[in-house]
Amino acid sequence: MIPRYSRPEMVKIWDPQTRFRIWFEIEAHACDALAEIGVIPKESAKAIWERAGDAVFNVDRIDEIERVTKHDVIAFLTHLAEFIGEDSRFVHQGMTSSDVLDTCLAVQLMRASDILIADVDALLAAIKKRAFEHKMTPCIGRSHGIHAEPVTFGLKMAQAYAEFARCRTRLVNARDEIATCAISGAVGTFANIDPRVEEHVAQKMGLQPEPVSTQVIPRDRHAMFFATLGVVASSIERLATEIRHLQRTEVLEAEEFFSEGQKGSSAMPHKRNPVLTENLTGLARLVRGMAMPAMENVALWHERDISHSSVERMIGPDATVTLDFALARMTSVIEKLIVYPGNMQKNLDRLGGLIHSQRVLLALTQKGVSREDSYSYVQRNAMPVWRGEGDFLVLLKSDKGVSAKLSHAELEELFDLGYHLKHVDTIFARVFGQV
Repeated sequence: MIPRYSRPEMVKIWDPQTRFRIWFEIEAHACDALAEIGVIPKESAKAIWERAGDAVFNVDRIDEIERVTKHDVIAFLTHLAEFIGEDSRFVHQGMTSSDVLDTCLAVQLMRASDILIADVDALLAAIKKRAFEHKMTPCIGRSHGIHAEPVTFGLKMAQAYAEFARCRTRLVNARDEIATCAISGAVGTFANIDPRVEEHVAQKMGLQPEPVSTQVIPRDRHAMFFATLGVVASSIERLATEIRHLQRTEVLEAEEFFSEGQKGSSAMPHKRNPVLTENLTGLARLVRGMAMPAMENVALWHERDISHSSVERMIGPDATVTLDFALARMTSVIEKLIVYPGNMQKNLDRLGGLIHSQRVLLALTQKGVSREDSYSYVQRNAMPVWRGEGDFLVLLKSDKGVSAKLSHAELEELFDLGYHLKHVDTIFARVFGQV
């Protein structure tokens, strides 16, 4: 997590002061519940809020204590006692460190999810706008990187919209799955703390009680969360890669916005490089790379070990901060994307009509020619055009096998670009609903 690829709102979630504030709230809410069921005095629970509720915790002081205790939660509790005084003996009653750590991580990941979902909403809005703007802007569709048949640039955007709508659903589900609370004690048996305390803390922190915790919340939840972030990152990369290809000099159907004063190369003043989408490709690799350690964290020893801890201290902030930045950057790219319909038309025309080959093939089969012979008739006229040796329609009209079945007028009708776009409205209705 470095400032270059970070945004303040997401970074703040992982700030030590935020973490310690969440730790305090978990402990204080637990004290409220303990007071309610008569385990500690209600006056003490109230005093804990009054004396530390508005405290600004001294991170350096906590670090100083931890250098001695070699235990982060004990260091925090020791510092907290400096605020609270005598009533601090009631803090952390029957709890274990993981009750605080895991519940806090759940809160942080839940808050991070809220930001990521809002990021996806902004990206969806940007994609939708460009989709309708270019709903009927024809361009060539490619398979294997080779010209295939016509599509529209709006359809490319509609595909991206549908994909990120799925991403949003996955993020919502991941948020729900990660948002659990464990206040169940040393090995999760509630031996020294009443389950009602967990229920109270969960309700106050916006979580659900973990049905069965050991000493930790099961890490399959975290594995699914970070795997979901990896999938979202992959969708970002897919769209980024599409834009990078469309910006290639030989294609130039769309291009990243190039601002006043921007430089593309230290050596070549003419360069306008797709640096933003290249950057997004790299960031996506990072986020995906954090999914595998999260999966390896699932298998802990018995009721717990801490092999997962160092991993999560890094991937929690890094994955969420990086994905937040990537989603915001992709939104900006789409909003400012320069589209060149004229170049799209030039590329459509580049192969001399070969993009209509399937229509001719199917028309011949409708006239009684076998599929094998139809394919042969069309291909023998297509290959010279592929080599730059003629016009496809002209060659078809001159082919005796073809002209015996299809008149010149029928052939010309088969080269109608609009034929390929007749169901664009149907696809848009499926993606965006009736509009």
